[in-house]
Amino acid sequence: MYENDKRIVVTLDAGGTHFRFNAIRGNQSIVETIEFPSEAQNLDKCLGNLVRGFEAVMKKLPEKPVAISFAFPGPADYPNGIFPTRLTNFPAFEGGVALGPFLERKFKMPVFINNDADLFAYGEALAGVLPEVNAKLKKMGSVKQYHNLIGFILGTGFGIGITSREQMYIGDNCCSEIYCTPHKQEPELIVEEGVSQRAVLYNYRMIANDPKKDIYKDSLDIFKIAEGDMDGDQKAAQLAFARFGEVAGYAIAQAVCMLDGIIVLGGGLSKSHKYYMPALLNELRAQMTTRGGDKLSRVPSYVYNLEDESEFKTFVKGEQREIPIYGTKETILCDTQKRLGVAVSHIGTSVATTTGAYCYALHNLK
Repeated sequence: MYENDKRIVVTLDAGGTHFRFNAIRGNQSIVETIEFPSEAQNLDKCLGNLVRGFEAVMKKLPEKPVAISFAFPGPADYPNGIFPTRLTNFPAFEGGVALGPFLERKFKMPVFINNDADLFAYGEALAGVLPEVNAKLKKMGSVKQYHNLIGFILGTGFGIGITSREQMYIGDNCCSEIYCTPHKQEPELIVEEGVSQRAVLYNYRMIANDPKKDIYKDSLDIFKIAEGDMDGDQKAAQLAFARFGEVAGYAIAQAVCMLDGIIVLGGGLSKSHKYYMPALLNELRAQMTTRGGDKLSRVPSYVYNLEDESEFKTFVKGEQREIPIYGTKETILCDTQKRLGVAVSHIGTSVATTTGAYCYALHNLK
């Protein structure tokens, strides 16, 4: 949508350890990333490094940027740029920090701060999976086009973002979340205990016959074991991801029933999708029953795996029909199959999030 826009927006990838600064024009990075430590324990140092990082990027730009736009971890009053409570990864924010107003006064330009999952979904909707799918549908002769996207981040935690007709959904309390919904297999737990990097480690430790199973600290190790690239219980590693996929699929199915859009998966665990996608799809395609014994689909629309070439071809085909226009000899072509698709981010979570931040700023500057 903004691939030909000449305006520049300065962005930030904010983590509890490092701040990574960049600048975007036309949906493309135009400088090398500049990195500063986040100094999350000390407010003066933290805000000082934020200012230094943005200043360092701006010195490299050919012209003044029109805005600063970025994601920042944790609950916040995002429209006003205020973090009213202590953040887990930023103890220095104890008592609340008006980060947006501080930066606006410092740099004399608009500052936009949003949730990372929201910006991820927005980036995928405007410059990622959604336009890619719609372009393929059009090229292959389908009349179907999609306007809604639901993004899920599968990583340290479990996040959701929603974009509808090029509008990013934020919510009245900036609190549209999925991590706190119930765990399918252990409903007294939040679902994030089953859909996160720590969940994969937990699953492996519970299942594996591996004397070293308690020393692994990263789900990447479990992926390597599943691949056969690291010693360990390969079958247990694959089952650990399958259990993850089942729990994730159950939660995603609930969201998709209400939101009805293309599904895109991001985050570090999205790269392991071949091990959990079958279980995830089983949940999205499951059936339920009424008291009268009637069977209904768990999700009203059939969900295709868009990462599978043969399924994508069937997804494109749909059920196109010529419908007569009453009182005329004319007909109109329509697609009567209710269907959705699930894909893994092709541009990458970080790029999608940064692109979302860029597009959000320009959209709000109109």
